[in-house]
Amino acid sequence: MGNYTIAIHGGAGTILRSDMTPALEQAYTDGLTEALDIGYSMLANGGRAVDAVKEAVIALENNILFNAGRGSVFTKQGMHEMDAAIMDGINLAAGAVAGVKNIKNPIELATRVMRNSDHVFLSGAGANEFASKQGLAVESDDYFFSQFRYDQWLAVRDSDAYLLDHDSKLEVLVKDKKFGTVGAVACDEYGNIAAATSTGGMTNKQYGRIGDTPLIGAGTYANNRTCAISCTGHGELFIRAVAAYDVSCLMEYKGLSLEEAMQMVVHQKLVAVNGEGGMIGVDAQGNAALIFNSEGMYRGVRNNHGLYEIAIYK
Repeated sequence: MGNYTIAIHGGAGTILRSDMTPALEQAYTDGLTEALDIGYSMLANGGRAVDAVKEAVIALENNILFNAGRGSVFTKQGMHEMDAAIMDGINLAAGAVAGVKNIKNPIELATRVMRNSDHVFLSGAGANEFASKQGLAVESDDYFFSQFRYDQWLAVRDSDAYLLDHDSKLEVLVKDKKFGTVGAVACDEYGNIAAATSTGGMTNKQYGRIGDTPLIGAGTYANNRTCAISCTGHGELFIRAVAAYDVSCLMEYKGLSLEEAMQMVVHQKLVAVNGEGGMIGVDAQGNAALIFNSEGMYRGVRNNHGLYEIAIYK
C-alpha cells in the first residue's frame, strides 16, 4: 500500500481570531473536519483521488458557512452564480462549469462534464441544460439563502463595490478581505492525484464575472508528474499569475519540491502582482503543503501516517 493524503481548504483572507466567536470557530472546525474525514475515508477504503476530492468538496458545498454551493454569496442582481472545476492527474482529464444557477453541487456538475461530455468547460444556461440532462439535483433560491449573506449584499448592492467575502461587522464590509472558495487535493494509494475547487464568487459581482476557480491552470490543476493544486484568493490575480500551473511548471522544469514551488508562487510571484490568498497541494508521493500569504486560511490535512490537522489562523 502506498501513501495516501488529502488536504482541504475553505477560503483564505483576513481571518482573525478577534473576529471569531468560540461557537463560530467551532462550527468552521466541525465543517472542515467533516469534509476532511469524508475524503480520507474514501482513500482509506481504496478509493481514487478524483472521487475523494469531489466528495470532500460536496461536503463543503453543503455547509452554509462556506461560499460555495448552499453558502454562495449574492450577485449584483441578488442571485447566486457558482463556479467549479475538477481535474484528474492520471490523464489530465478535467471538467469545469461557470455561472451556474440552482445546482445543488456544482462540483458534481463539473465531474459530469469531465466524464460524460466531450468538453472541459461549460457556462451559464448551457451548463444548466447539461445538468438537467444529467439528472443532477437542483434547489430553489430559498435553499441558497442565508441572512448573513443577504445582509452582506444589502450593505453594498446600491454601489459598484464588490466583496471578496464576508465579515460579521457590516460597518467594515467594504474593507474586509476574505476569499470564499472551497477546495480539496488528494493522493491515493495508487499514486494518483487530483484537485477540485468550488465557489460562489464575489458578493455583488456583475457582468457574469468569473474568477480563477473554474479555470484549469489558474485555480485548479492536477498532473501525476508534478502536483495537484487548489487555490483560494483574489481570482483576478491568480488568473494573471496562472498560479496553479506555475507550481507544476516549477516542479517539472526547475526540479523544485512541492513545498518549494508553492512557497515561491504564493510568497513571491503572487505577492509581486498584489495577489493575496493561498493554495493547497499534494504530489504523487503523498506529500502535502498548505501555503497562504493572508492572515488565515480555513484548512485541513490528513494522511495514512498519522498526520491530522485542522487550522484557521496563521
